[in-house]
Amino acid sequence: MSALKSLFSFLYTQGNISTNPFATITPPKSGRTLPQTLSVDQVDRLLTAPSVSSPLTHRNYAMLRLLYSTGLRVSELVNLPLAACNLSSCFVRVVGKGEKERLVPFGIPAKESLEYYLESARPLILKGRRSNIMFITSRGKGMTRLRFWQIIREAARAAGIREKLSPHTLRHSFATHLLTHGADLRSVQLMLGHSDIATTQIYTHIDEERLKSIHKKFHPRG
Repeated sequence: MSALKSLFSFLYTQGNISTNPFATITPPKSGRTLPQTLSVDQVDRLLTAPSVSSPLTHRNYAMLRLLYSTGLRVSELVNLPLAACNLSSCFVRVVGKGEKERLVPFGIPAKESLEYYLESARPLILKGRRSNIMFITSRGKGMTRLRFWQIIREAARAAGIREKLSPHTLRHSFATHLLTHGADLRSVQLMLGHSDIATTQIYTHIDEERLKSIHKKFHPRG
């Protein structure tokens, strides 16, 4: 259709035809690709740390558990200030896109991982240095987005998950699992930091597709 629109537009402007039959035709809207998500079982495997660990391993799994518990963007996670987490109330204060601030709760597994990381692992990584960034590297600096991509893929391989994961996969899984278990769309929008609720509605389509696949698989005459 794009080629024909260009052809007839050219013919019309050149005077070869008197009317352009494609002038009033609107091209169809392309479908929106559904975000990749993990099942609850896959998330459990991904967030289970290996038995042999190090300070950096504790840091990595604290990041993974906080990411799944809050649905943060990867840039928000790696740039998270040390003062942003309130462990007593289990809230993290995030400054997202457009400098908009939001409070996002996190659960007990993430809290416990953060407590151990902050009390035991982080001091060993810092080696006497100071940093106001929550998650620091062995150099005592903040982590790059690329490094965290590598961390999540290393964790996926260790968990036996073959799909290529990105930090956004856990963000998508966070939103989808909340909606699947009964959370309202407005609350999920606030936690994700979406300015438009239409952006959040994509996750309702994921659940619809899941229901369709279950119906097709199990209905005797579907």
